[in-house]
Amino acid sequence: MATAYTPTVTGTGVKAQIQRLGGYLAGMVMPNIGAFIAWGLITALFIPTGWLPDKQFAALVDPIITLLLPVLIGYTGGRMVHGQRGAVVGAVATVGVVVGAKIPMFLGAMILGPLAAYVLKKVDEFTAERTKAGFEMLVDNFTAGIIGGAAALFGVWGVAPIVRNVTTAAGHGVTWLINHHLLPFASVLIEPAKVLFLNNAVNHGVLGPLGVAEAARHGKSILFMLESNPGPGLGVLVAYLLFGPKTLRPSVPAAIIIQFLGGIHEIYFPYILMKPRMILASIAGGAAGIGTFMITGAGLVATPSPGSIFAYAAETPKGGWFGVFAGVLVAAGVSFAVGSLLLGFGRFAEKEADAEADDGAVNETPQETAQPTTHPEPQGA
Repeated sequence: MATAYTPTVTGTGVKAQIQRLGGYLAGMVMPNIGAFIAWGLITALFIPTGWLPDKQFAALVDPIITLLLPVLIGYTGGRMVHGQRGAVVGAVATVGVVVGAKIPMFLGAMILGPLAAYVLKKVDEFTAERTKAGFEMLVDNFTAGIIGGAAALFGVWGVAPIVRNVTTAAGHGVTWLINHHLLPFASVLIEPAKVLFLNNAVNHGVLGPLGVAEAARHGKSILFMLESNPGPGLGVLVAYLLFGPKTLRPSVPAAIIIQFLGGIHEIYFPYILMKPRMILASIAGGAAGIGTFMITGAGLVATPSPGSIFAYAAETPKGGWFGVFAGVLVAAGVSFAVGSLLLGFGRFAEKEADAEADDGAVNETPQETAQPTTHPEPQGA
């Protein structure tokens, strides 16, 4: 599937299948990037630790991230599968995921929204030839309502236990790595969990309590920086800015400001979801940052909330500036280097542009060949 963000994918191998999956994710997430930026601005400005704290405006933060954004993604995914009817059913199904999980369920929206639309598409194909004239609207409305309602119920019943189990497993894995002094490898669990919007669950549910106990004993803790480091996200975004698809580059500077200065890491997650291989850049940057923190003995006195560079500065103990900022810069540099490599240093973007141009040329070819040809009359006729 080709979208404004991904070229046409050919072939049937594993690589092609992964590229198609990335194309579907991009098609669901990237059209809604403006809503992500709006949420990021509201969050960075008006939460209690923001630039302009305001309780009334801050009340917008949770409903947007937990309800609006997942519903938009489910709506868009349903529309990709089955037009407007699929969009409506996808949105209804996503509400069930939201209610059942109680956390931002973007992954659930990406799965259940298109799935509900696909089921409706098959039902429509079955009923199209069996519905008598005059009953089309009645049948269409009831099939959409029944399937949307059933999908919402499934979201409430089936998603919450899965999310709880995933969060618990991630927490146990991170705890095991901490106990065995393998902290850099924690990025293998933390960074994918962040991209699936489990960052708050990992940070505040697992790392935060452990960090508080360590800070009480030693005056600082490295655990506060495992998930909140703004370096990996900064490196990924800069790689996109310089070498990513040209259609995306104009949106990246605002995302960098919101992520690095505002501390709203969720703003860069869609960029990784669009090209899943970029999670390797985030993991590498996170591991390099943690390793630097360990070598320099860095730590924070409390959880930086939100995880901006300014919050890091505010929570750094006296005399600990070098280690903290070195870890952030190293993480950004490594994630940028790996991300740039994964993006082909811009070559992939040029190939995508060429592919789009070739698609346009192919689409015009039938019109050109459709012109009648004239044959010269034989001389002397």
